[in-house]
Amino acid sequence: MNSELLSWGRYPHFPQTPHSVSWRSQVGATLETLQRTAGTTLPFGNGRSYGDSCLAESDHVLSMRLLDRFIAADWDRGVVMVEPGMTLGELLALAVPKGWFLRVTPGTRFVTVGGAIANDVHGKNHHRQGTFGCHVSRFGLWRSEQGLLNCSAQENPDLYRATIGGLGLTGIIVWAEIHLARINSSRIRFVTERFDSIDEFFALSDELDSTYEFSVAWVDCTAKGSSAGRGVFSAGEFANDGALSASGDRKITVPVTPPFSLINKLSLRLFNAAYWRRHPRKRRSGSAGYEPFLYPLDAILHWNRIYGRKGFQQYQCVLPPDAAESGTKALLQTIANSGNGSFLAVLKRFGDLRSPGLLSFPRPGVTLALDFRNEPRLEGGLFPRLDSIVRDAGGRLYPAKDAHIGAADFRDSYPEWRELERLRDPAVNSRFWKRVTQ
Repeated sequence: MNSELLSWGRYPHFPQTPHSVSWRSQVGATLETLQRTAGTTLPFGNGRSYGDSCLAESDHVLSMRLLDRFIAADWDRGVVMVEPGMTLGELLALAVPKGWFLRVTPGTRFVTVGGAIANDVHGKNHHRQGTFGCHVSRFGLWRSEQGLLNCSAQENPDLYRATIGGLGLTGIIVWAEIHLARINSSRIRFVTERFDSIDEFFALSDELDSTYEFSVAWVDCTAKGSSAGRGVFSAGEFANDGALSASGDRKITVPVTPPFSLINKLSLRLFNAAYWRRHPRKRRSGSAGYEPFLYPLDAILHWNRIYGRKGFQQYQCVLPPDAAESGTKALLQTIANSGNGSFLAVLKRFGDLRSPGLLSFPRPGVTLALDFRNEPRLEGGLFPRLDSIVRDAGGRLYPAKDAHIGAADFRDSYPEWRELERLRDPAVNSRFWKRVTQ
């Protein structure tokens, strides 16, 4: 086992010492040992959280990755019970050939089931299916003072709500039951269309969200003036017929972490301009396997290394409907004027389906997510200006992607934090939670 675990953004730099469990029966004893020797710990999946929400306050984490087995599966109903260390990709490798897919998946299949629940992840179909937690019917939760508890909307409902989106703080998930969606083909039929402004994005979203299961837009966050807000809109759904095969596309790897970031102002401008121009103005139709459509960055293994040793920070916010258009324009203008930028700026709409999770991030409106190479002027300049726009709009940031939010902003935008703190397992704490609540 690697002796140094980091978050996906590699910032803040607090290497985590892993303590692995290979069997569910080992969770209680290992948790007890860590509480005695380190004070607190935190469950750690596959390290795809970006900031410090996956970093233990003690820097000693309970590594769950080896708990990656199926416990039970009903392939007639599409209901599976799995261990928390299984990745979504490993689940799909067995489910897709049998005609089933995840009802909700984030932009990478490398997250674990436990991590997907803890962060209540969302995908390109939130407007149709809500969050991952909406489709988790029950799970087993090991609590340091109570042992194993079954949690559902009917049994221990307070812990069920607090654990979904609860950042791993309520205890250790040891199994989860998930409901899948029936598919007739593993291919996605899609449409793409280039747009010239944020106004056009909202018009396309109004038109296509009601027709397609998945929708998302890439935005050129470096564009200014008459080009500001331009981007590419994509919408898709599973085809009605075709092969059912788990993706086996070849991957490329970033083999090492360079001493400096490969992302700079020049490369950002060139990439964003080229990406926008390669898409025709007229709407285009096509089809592809589910992986390039739903998981485009998974084709590049260890892509986070391109940001160098200092890592990167992602900024993801959600803005309510009445401030979505004006707030998005203000955010993009501020980013473009700052000279910073992201080669992957994602804009999409959230729907009205409410998550059972207490601290779930999505709410009706739009969400914007961008990656920035890590440098001091982010937290000293750009991020406070973006925070001000989000705060004035009544929006909030995503804890799973955050490494900077202030305590006051977090508490104001997540008033249920006190209930999560009340239900937090005393043997579990994170650097994020200590930073924003303690």
